[in-house]
Amino acid sequence: MTQLLRVQNFNVSSDGYGAGEHQTLERPFGHADPGELFAWAGATASWPMRTDPGGSRGLDDYFTRDYARNIGAEIMGRNKFGPQRGPWQDHAWQGWWGDEPPFRTPVFVMTHHWRPSFTLSDTTFHFVEGDPATVLARAREAAGGKDVRLGGGATTIREFLDAGLVDTLHVAVSPVKLGSGARLWESPDELLDRYHRDVVPSPSGVTHHLFWRR
Repeated sequence: MTQLLRVQNFNVSSDGYGAGEHQTLERPFGHADPGELFAWAGATASWPMRTDPGGSRGLDDYFTRDYARNIGAEIMGRNKFGPQRGPWQDHAWQGWWGDEPPFRTPVFVMTHHWRPSFTLSDTTFHFVEGDPATVLARAREAAGGKDVRLGGGATTIREFLDAGLVDTLHVAVSPVKLGSGARLWESPDELLDRYHRDVVPSPSGVTHHLFWRR
C-alpha cells in the first residue's frame, strides 16, 4: 500500500501567507488574525472545537471531516509547535493545544535542538533533526501503513515541496491579505509544473485549491 504525504486544510491569505510576523506565545500566527484565516472551518458542523450545536454542511464541512482520514502520523515545523527559538529553555511548554492535542497520532517536530519526546492524551511528540526525506521516513514507519500529514507551517511545506516529497495538497485561500510573514507561494500557479490542480470556490468566501502529482 502506498503511503501518501498529504497537506490537509492548510490556510493561506489571498497573497499567499500562512502566518504573519512577530509570533509570540499569545499570538501563534503573529500579526495575522486566525479568526479570519480559519473562519470557514470554524463555522462547520464538524469543527472539532465546536461547543454549540449547528454549523454549516457542504463543501467546507467535507474538508473539515477529511482532515484526519487515514492519517497515521504528522510532521510539523518547530514554529508550529511553539514560539521558542534556539535551544529549548522551557520543557514545561508543551504546545498550544492543551492536554488533548487534536492530532491523535505520533507528531514529528523538526528542530535542530534536542528535546525528549513526551505524550499528551493520545498524541506523542518527537523532536527530530534531519532533512525532509529522513524525517518523512521516520514518520512513515510510525504511521503503521497509513498516510502522513504535513501540517506546516508554510516554510516547512516549501521544504518538502522543493524536495519533491509531497503527494497531495489541499490549500484553503481566505479572502484576506497579510502583506508579510511566512509565505507558501506568490501564486499557486508555481506548482503547476509538478501538480494537477482543481480550484473550487466555497459559499463561505474561501477558495479550495486541490493539487495532486502529475
